[in-house]
Amino acid sequence: YVQSLAPSKQNKYTGLFKGKNLVFITAEAFTAEVIDKDLTPTLYRLATKGINFTDYYQPASAGTTGGEYQNVFGMMPTSGGKSFKKSAENLNYFTMGSQLDRLGYFGKAYHNNSYTYYDRNKTHINLGYSDGFMGYGNGMEEYVKKRWPQSDLEMIAGTLPEYIDKQPFNIYYMSVSGHSAYTTTGNSMTKKNWEAVQHLPYSDRVKGYYAANLELEYALAHLVSELETKGIADDTVICISTDHFPYGIDENGSLGNMQYLSELYGYNVTNYFERDHSALILWSGCLEKSDPIIVDSPTFSLDILPTLSNLFGTEFDSRLFEGRDVFSDAQALVFNSNYDWKTQYGTYYSSKGEFVPNDPEVVLPENYVSTIKTIVRNKYNYCSMVLDNNYFASLFPQE
Repeated sequence: YVQSLAPSKQNKYTGLFKGKNLVFITAEAFTAEVIDKDLTPTLYRLATKGINFTDYYQPASAGTTGGEYQNVFGMMPTSGGKSFKKSAENLNYFTMGSQLDRLGYFGKAYHNNSYTYYDRNKTHINLGYSDGFMGYGNGMEEYVKKRWPQSDLEMIAGTLPEYIDKQPFNIYYMSVSGHSAYTTTGNSMTKKNWEAVQHLPYSDRVKGYYAANLELEYALAHLVSELETKGIADDTVICISTDHFPYGIDENGSLGNMQYLSELYGYNVTNYFERDHSALILWSGCLEKSDPIIVDSPTFSLDILPTLSNLFGTEFDSRLFEGRDVFSDAQALVFNSNYDWKTQYGTYYSSKGEFVPNDPEVVLPENYVSTIKTIVRNKYNYCSMVLDNNYFASLFPQE
């Protein structure tokens, strides 16, 4: 299967971030609507002054670990919530932890909730980060208070001194402050930041969601400030993607029946692409010296890994990734575990067996819909076989 694929080529962005530091964040229940010039100025800055993705999706395939799996491995979690756990026994050759570790980076993964939750004590020590993994219970308790959820600001402020002088560094954070429930009695971050959202024109539930996510804003404000003070903002890349849409904002909400998510988004959520739209932040201080780089083609979380690999100039074969380097000549293709997909020409809804073109006047290539349907199924099957057969251990046995 891999041999049958056409590899993508290097491009003018290959190596743009070569040798730079990387801070990669999976942000709990984050979404594009949190980004606001006045309410979250740091997030707004990072989202608008770097590489701007105007049509980005994070398929909600298997909850938090599923989204985290997509971000870290660039693969669909074909075994649901067990996918990440299965990876603990595999050679995870192409994670950013592994790729940059081979280049001599200092690396470490962090999480501000329990270090054993979802077996992260087994999975996250196998992501390739040279200094392992720290969560609450094996070191993080020195930095964050014991409450629910824990503070992203406390996590980043506490851990930053561990690596800021160990350049080049490669850091991964799984945040938790944006977790539901979004009430002042059920969420310590909502309670902490409640006064800052009272002016917003939303219900208390949606205000509570914004309040919880303000802690991520404060964490990033601290991070960027410290990088600038140290004089290394131009030499550091920040990448942020969510794990999933904020499904905890509604209780047992289904498509067409998501009251608070629809309020947050500003439209009635009736399909998976409407539900799973989000924001990908990819920023470095060096990018602020020129106009933003705009990526307006459909992109999703599986594209993060090949795109970062290209930007950092690492050695990889694009045929081994199921997403694409967004700057390459590979066609844009977003898909989910329901076999819905989206391309430059339109969107296919598997439940209806219907393809909706972006422009009905455009003539599609011959057998276009059936061809893309086959490609999506092949990609999904490949993701399954990589995980189940420890495929990269066969390709790179010396590792």
